[in-house]
Amino acid sequence: MSPKRGPHRLARWVLALLLALGTTWLAPAPAMAAMDVAKQVLIGADFHDQDLRGATFNLTNLRDATFAGSDLQGASLFGAKLQDADLSNTNLREATLDSAIFDGTNLTNAVLEDAFAFNTKFTNVVIEGADFTNVPLRGDALKTLCGVASGTNPVTGRDTRSSLGCS
Repeated sequence: MSPKRGPHRLARWVLALLLALGTTWLAPAPAMAAMDVAKQVLIGADFHDQDLRGATFNLTNLRDATFAGSDLQGASLFGAKLQDADLSNTNLREATLDSAIFDGTNLTNAVLEDAFAFNTKFTNVVIEGADFTNVPLRGDALKTLCGVASGTNPVTGRDTRSSLGCS
């Protein structure tokens, strides 16, 4: 068989094609790292309608920040200060909210399903239509939230009081 025919010719052709196209498709695409703004002062920051899945806002001052309509699934807001922040219509599923301060925070229609918020402080919050399904809360926080709970979440269809387990 001559060198210009058969499997060797095909192999050279495939190699030439690969070199012409580049080999970036052979390696997996690099994973996009989630945003990490831990321990920052972001007073009044605007994060509305953003994909912030897995982002880290640990110990960050987010007073007056806007997250309205954002996807914060799996994000960590451990110890974050969220006074007067707008988290309306946000996806906070599986988020870490432990030790965060929600004071005057707007959680209207937020979905907090499976979030961790056991030591979270809730004061003067708006939770109309929020879904707290499977969110562990301390007794004092639960009492505070049940005192203001109302509405039905438009995404999950769950009643806020029922999702909290209010009597």
